[in-house]
Amino acid sequence: MSPHDERLLRMGVVFVWLATAVASLWEFDGQSMELLAKAGITDHRLAAVLIAAGAGADFLVGFALALWPSRRVYLTALALMLAMTAVASVLDPSLWLHPLGPLTKNVPIAAALWILIRGAK
Repeated sequence: MSPHDERLLRMGVVFVWLATAVASLWEFDGQSMELLAKAGITDHRLAAVLIAAGAGADFLVGFALALWPSRRVYLTALALMLAMTAVASVLDPSLWLHPLGPLTKNVPIAAALWILIRGAK
């Protein structure tokens, strides 16, 4: 893969991580809270902590991918994405069937991260 292609792929993944963080906070009292309430997490404080922690993790990974690309950062991103996908699958398995693909998008993201891992130093 050319350095230009690798950068383009990495910036696409960075965009997803940062956009997810922004969307989580933008929809803090909307879809983010609704998702957790649907999963049975109705304590507002706990839900707020979970949303903030998830958004914070998304921001950190997004910035790390943008500023310090390396095999370790790509592996961290992949592990976090797999963990978040597993948690979301337990909380609301119907997300796999959502027409806009909130969980199915993670399959090509995992593939992109794997390609970046293989090419990283």
